[in-house]
Amino acid sequence: MCGIVGVVGQVPVNQTLYDALLLLQHRGQDAAGIVTQQDGKFFMHKAKGMVRDVFRTRNMRALPGTSGLGQVRYPTAGNADSEQEAQPFYTNAPFGVVLVHNGNLTNAQALRQELLAGDHRHINTDSDSEVLLGVLAHELAQATRGGELGPEQAFAAVAAVHRRLRGSYAVVAHIAGRGMLVFRDPFGIRPLGFGRGAGGAVMAASESVALEGTGHVFERDLAPGEALFVTLDGTVHARQCAERPSLSPCIFEFVYLARPDSVLDGISVYQARLNLGQTLAKRVISTVPPSEIDTVIPIPESSRPSANELARMLGKPYREGFVKNRYVGRTFIMPGQAVRKRSVRQKLGVIASEFAGRNVLLVDDSIVRGTTSQEIVQMAREAGARKVYLASAAPPVRHPNVYGIDMPTREELVAHGRSVEEVRQIIGADALIYQDVQAMKQAVASVNARVTRFDASCFDGVYVTGDISEGDLVRLNAERPRASAVSDGAD
Repeated sequence: MCGIVGVVGQVPVNQTLYDALLLLQHRGQDAAGIVTQQDGKFFMHKAKGMVRDVFRTRNMRALPGTSGLGQVRYPTAGNADSEQEAQPFYTNAPFGVVLVHNGNLTNAQALRQELLAGDHRHINTDSDSEVLLGVLAHELAQATRGGELGPEQAFAAVAAVHRRLRGSYAVVAHIAGRGMLVFRDPFGIRPLGFGRGAGGAVMAASESVALEGTGHVFERDLAPGEALFVTLDGTVHARQCAERPSLSPCIFEFVYLARPDSVLDGISVYQARLNLGQTLAKRVISTVPPSEIDTVIPIPESSRPSANELARMLGKPYREGFVKNRYVGRTFIMPGQAVRKRSVRQKLGVIASEFAGRNVLLVDDSIVRGTTSQEIVQMAREAGARKVYLASAAPPVRHPNVYGIDMPTREELVAHGRSVEEVRQIIGADALIYQDVQAMKQAVASVNARVTRFDASCFDGVYVTGDISEGDLVRLNAERPRASAVSDGAD
């Protein structure tokens, strides 16, 4: 769930990287880091916290150079409390490599053993991103065998990386004095695109909004399995490095994670959410007669487009009933249920006049644990609502996500092993309406007919990489980030 960016330019890039990370802040609020390159040397600053807190004027002045990369972190593997695991990661051999990674390696444990026993590389943290860096560094050394590094050697290394890695990964790496290497996993689970700016600058980033918001023209998404090698003069070399690539982007990007003003794999996130509202309206009509609904109210913020379109389809007023306090941290990183409930009230204020004496239909992007939903339904009742209906733009979340979105264990998922009626009773709504899985896929796919498959594993239990067993789910759960505050997903 991280955000990554890399730039090769002709003028200092520290401010550009900072601005891009601000535009990607929604993808990670745990830590941030930037590396720049000048005269073959790397300059790094990283720490826990949000971008605005991590980087001060003195830090920015210490980041010279015309190329670099950065990351905002949301931990889905390793130790969430460790500042060492903030990215970027660096290794001095071969050449000197820095790397940022978005995704989750499902075979990180096995790779860690391979790196130690076979590649003779030491891994100092629990981060799967450091494992990825170790594998990439080894394959770069194998591809060059003491010689120089160019596009051909870089692509050979990425092809070898694809053969060894399992899971999801979007990667930006800089190789000292040589250029920037960008690549995406063979299924394209995590997003990654690139574009160009003034003076021949080349930027790669997780979302198109990071490019457009920093004055770059978005060119295209990387294909699944594709790699780019960008030389320091801005020349872009591209190569398909995977044997059997198959585009299966994570559908949760469109439901919740990505910014609505981004376009991922040719799919407008905003349009996808409008479409989800249309299909959800059909589900609502089959459950609750529209005559029993007075107003439609979104639960900020990802649900707004879906709620607006749903209201239009039902012919009902769309109203803002909750006001979000943007200066409170996300509820799902709060330790303990009691603190999480209290944080919901700090995070959302209620406009009581929109609830008093009305039957309201609340619309959320998704329901994970159900704790937040339960509290919001109660807040609506306390504000005077006669009846409170709840609609989710996503289907029930019944399965863990192993590809880089930190979902709780199955036991913590409110919909796991429960009927819709049982979930409704837990949440306390008068009616609960979920999106249909197939309708969700069709709604998103209709924006770009060339995308025919998605990773929707947290909804349907189908893991697109085809290598996830029950034992893997148990193991991967044990490897979830260790911290006093464990993530709660989108709730």
